[in-house]
Amino acid sequence: MDQAQIEIQVLSALSQIDEAAWDACACPETGEGGRPEDPFTTHRFLSALEESGSVGPGTGWQPQYLTCYLDDQLVACAPLYAKGHSQGEYIFDHNWAHAYEQAGGRYYPKLQLAVPFTPAGGRRFLTRPGYEEIGTSALVQGAVQIAADNLLSSLHVTFCTAKEAQIGSDLGLLPRRTQQFHWLNDGYGRFDDFLAALSSRKRKTLRKERRQAQAFGGQIETYTGADLKPEHWDAFWQFYQDTGSRKWGTPYLTRQFFDIVHETMADDVALVLAERDGVPVAGALNFIGASALFGRYWGCIEHHPCLHFELCYYQAIDLAIEMGLDRVEAGAQGEHKLARGYLPTETHSLHWIADPGFRAAIEQYLKAERATVDEEIEVLTSYGPFRKTHVEEQE
Repeated sequence: MDQAQIEIQVLSALSQIDEAAWDACACPETGEGGRPEDPFTTHRFLSALEESGSVGPGTGWQPQYLTCYLDDQLVACAPLYAKGHSQGEYIFDHNWAHAYEQAGGRYYPKLQLAVPFTPAGGRRFLTRPGYEEIGTSALVQGAVQIAADNLLSSLHVTFCTAKEAQIGSDLGLLPRRTQQFHWLNDGYGRFDDFLAALSSRKRKTLRKERRQAQAFGGQIETYTGADLKPEHWDAFWQFYQDTGSRKWGTPYLTRQFFDIVHETMADDVALVLAERDGVPVAGALNFIGASALFGRYWGCIEHHPCLHFELCYYQAIDLAIEMGLDRVEAGAQGEHKLARGYLPTETHSLHWIADPGFRAAIEQYLKAERATVDEEIEVLTSYGPFRKTHVEEQE
């Protein structure tokens, strides 16, 4: 198949792309009614970001959706954005920006091929089955060409798959490895089976934390699908605002985003709420994929010992076991997750740098960083809570 036959377009609104056509590339596994592996690259999730004003004018995330057509059929696409800052990415390049601008360069705007505000791994080069090779190559070359034609400093592909990282590297992009913490389901039938895999001391600690959390004076409920009500989102919006204000200064998502998610993605989310006398006092929002539960946001209006661990980590494990999911991805950073059974896992990104001298410096930096990340993963894994025989079996 000749790549010259492919027509590449850049579109400023997802409404310009047919939902079924986009999802045929983003989540072809849903063709028979199943869940998407990655709920974050679906047309409905990206549309919720755009329609709610969470991305678009004034946000520093300007949509530039990259599409590839062959004989008028969409065969590949990607969520691409022109960025005026480095916020909401979780693969940090602030030091790169500072160094480049200190040397007299202009780092922003740049291109970001990513799901905004979402540190969850998944395919970023979305291709219709049968068009993986030609579609991925066209998307990579198209994104690089757009950056070069517009004299932009760089292109960044964040939280892509390991396979995409290898393909991108073969096509000349710089690969980067980072790490975050995932809980892996080793065929557990219930939470106690997971506890049995831990060392005695860690097992006692987790049980104690769960008792402390569940003694907050109320009950913990999980809502999904038709059980979700507007008042649940009203409560969670309070929690999200509090956490967002403390972490980022201004919450990334607008209130309307959650309203749209309620309308279009209720079956894709699990909202865990701690309620006392029917009033939510804390909550954690998860998105549900075909193989994974993705922990995204947490917040509270009251502090209770260990409630954060219970809602974000232990309830997520309970739900993943109940649903037969392979893993829980608990978001970016947080070495405190290690003691709760979440192990360090590689994450991947790709980078194209326009300036040859700056590119060489970044390439050297990434080489050293990869060695550090590999060592960090090895050391952290050795400090994990699992019984040593269990770890050896996993390896």
